[in-house]
Amino acid sequence: MELMLRIVLSTVRHRKAGFAGAFVALLCAAALVCACGVLLDTGLRGSVAPERYAGAPVVVTGDQFVHQTKIKKKGKVKHKAKAIAERAWLPASTADAVRAAGARDVVTEVAFPAEIGTAPDESWGHGWESAALTPFTLREGRAPAAPDEIVVDAATARANGLRPGSRVRVASAEPGSYRVSGVTRQALKDQAAIFFTTAEARRLAGHPGQVTAIGATGSKAAIAAALRGTRATVHTGADRGRAEFPGAERSRIKLISMGGALGGTALLVAILVVSGTFALSVQQRQREIALLRAVAATPRQVRRMIGREALLIGLAAGPLGAAAGLPLAFWLRDRFRGLGALPPNLDLVVSPFPPAAAAVAAIVAAVAAARIAGRRTARIRPVEALGDAAMAPARLGVARTAAGLLVLAGSVVLTIVLAGLHTEAAASPVTMLTALAWTVAVALLGPVIARAAVAVLAVPLRAFPVAGHLAAANLGAGARRLASVITPLTLMIGLTATILFAQTTTGRAAVRQATGGTLAAHVAGPKIPHGTAEAIRRTPGVAAVTEVVHSTVRVGLENYGVQGVTTAGLDKTMDLDVRKGDIKALDPSSIAVSTTAASRLHVGPGDTLRLTLGDGTPAALKVVAVYGRGLGFGDLTVAHDLLAAHVDDPRGTVLIAGTAPESVPTVSASTLAEDTASANAEVNYIAMGLIIAFTAIAVVNTLAMSTAGRARELAVLRLSGATRRQITRMLGGETLAVVLVAGVLGTAIALATLTAFGRGMTGGGPSVPPLAHLGVIAWGGLLAAAATALPARLAMRTRPADAVGARE
Repeated sequence: MELMLRIVLSTVRHRKAGFAGAFVALLCAAALVCACGVLLDTGLRGSVAPERYAGAPVVVTGDQFVHQTKIKKKGKVKHKAKAIAERAWLPASTADAVRAAGARDVVTEVAFPAEIGTAPDESWGHGWESAALTPFTLREGRAPAAPDEIVVDAATARANGLRPGSRVRVASAEPGSYRVSGVTRQALKDQAAIFFTTAEARRLAGHPGQVTAIGATGSKAAIAAALRGTRATVHTGADRGRAEFPGAERSRIKLISMGGALGGTALLVAILVVSGTFALSVQQRQREIALLRAVAATPRQVRRMIGREALLIGLAAGPLGAAAGLPLAFWLRDRFRGLGALPPNLDLVVSPFPPAAAAVAAIVAAVAAARIAGRRTARIRPVEALGDAAMAPARLGVARTAAGLLVLAGSVVLTIVLAGLHTEAAASPVTMLTALAWTVAVALLGPVIARAAVAVLAVPLRAFPVAGHLAAANLGAGARRLASVITPLTLMIGLTATILFAQTTTGRAAVRQATGGTLAAHVAGPKIPHGTAEAIRRTPGVAAVTEVVHSTVRVGLENYGVQGVTTAGLDKTMDLDVRKGDIKALDPSSIAVSTTAASRLHVGPGDTLRLTLGDGTPAALKVVAVYGRGLGFGDLTVAHDLLAAHVDDPRGTVLIAGTAPESVPTVSASTLAEDTASANAEVNYIAMGLIIAFTAIAVVNTLAMSTAGRARELAVLRLSGATRRQITRMLGGETLAVVLVAGVLGTAIALATLTAFGRGMTGGGPSVPPLAHLGVIAWGGLLAAAATALPARLAMRTRPADAVGARE
């Protein structure tokens, strides 16, 4: 045991360059897994502190979830719940039930979007009676007494220069001019508060006889018992924050899927990269291992030595990488907040679990990768130590060939499955898994692919007298080494192209459909109130106006995007590409569905579709039409009045046929669609960009290790009469061959994956800008050139005689 440990420590000490590559790969892998773990942990255990409801011990709100109960085999009951998209409302009479339960200080409130000037993202109007929930107190002036009076919070007053007596315009579903009657002493951290009279607030909220929340002091159990059987839910403690910020709760749930998917992908990529790194490291030591076998070391002892070397590196890299993952998680948080994907009041949960899991994952990956990589090498024959190089076998092992063919078959199956997925939530994780599966197949069958590629590339390489012949000979003799350096570059090109062009495939299809289906000459938005739309409709020169509001509904537990449209003059402003039925028959009791939704839901004209609107209200609507432009306009279309009554903000966009009034700012339909597609894509780019960066590091790492490990070979060439210039050209030819092979393989992987993705999501092919894809390959080429040139220059600084005689 002690002798083995000394050998391990001596090997690591004298082969710093080779083990440095494995160390870097493991450190980056641990950092990436830790950052994803923090996101996942935040989604699972994160909470939002209450602000508006901080002064109410008990808060009652509507149920923000859709529930589904299924009875499975053997009588097992499975319950699932999914968050709804809008705020759930309660009957105002619920307050009476709360009082009857013995609660004191019962306060009702309504909340609706209302802004003054450049308000923060969260800016809400309320009735003054709900000021006690925080509580808010007056610093100046008095409470609002007339319908045209408001009280503003201290931050809003300071930002807009307001004081009692000021006149200001408040933007809402029914905008108007109000006089400031008072300014509060308090201001909330993450939202602005504007207080109206109770009657005016309820009028502007647009939900007669309903409230958004009820605050009280009393027993949670007693209140819950009194409300049993209703859609009311009772919250205390930190749970009040979830009730106050339903958007933050939805973001928390999204973090679970994002962190899980990103972490799983990162772990798979890490295993693939680390395995390749250790495989290359072990290949470079074949003569050394053969010498150990020649002095009676058994295959088991060799495997244990390699495993302990990996364990030593993993113990060093894992904790360091996990520690680096914490600032990486905070960097991700800031980027997501900047894009609006993560609310400012949902902070990261930092606990020891993600770093510990990342460190353990790195150590396990190191040991597993080393044992797999050293399995064949440990069985090397001692007589091979007498050779100048450990030559690769003529054929792959049976186990590796079988594994490669099995993964190849799995990749084909995943590609076929991907072609049948029509929603982004289902297709996105399968898209990444498909690209990874193809890359794993390439890695397993790499030597065979490398030999075939060399056979093709050797002909043009030999056109160059010395350097070309040397490059062709080296590539042909080192098929396994070539496969080891091709794999990470293929992975980087394939994943980068898949991530980038999956977004362009759906984004451009959506833009094409939105642009082609918008007949209106002008689009105004995004927050145009109904009154403004009516004024535009009455303007001379306007032929038709269509109001459009968007939301998300659930059919069962599945999410579907929905738009609500006014039907008068719809044929002059919007063409949904109706395939079946008649869109003119659309009214508040009916619905039109896209071809994708119709296929998934198995409905057509005349059928009844049951769904849950954004605020949790169930509806049964008759299908009157099936249309083709679902990507551009949403999978479902309903009457505007129906949807507007069940969203937090009924303001939306306005399509104008004819001449738009000069006072109304307009944009083109393509610009609006591109902005929407770009906002959605940026979140995915940031999340997956870390994996692309990791694969780029792996490319540099592997190529640098490969070149540095050839110092003795380069020295022999120099002793044989080759000049530095000829060797540099030889390495350049080899690098060019590696980039060409990886470019072809990465492109093939991306095209196979994107073709299936495009067929499922858009019904067409992928959208791959040629220059952008050439840029991806060129970037891979630059990385490969840099990772080869610098180690080669360092290796050739050593005198050839010293390099040949140096201990390997």
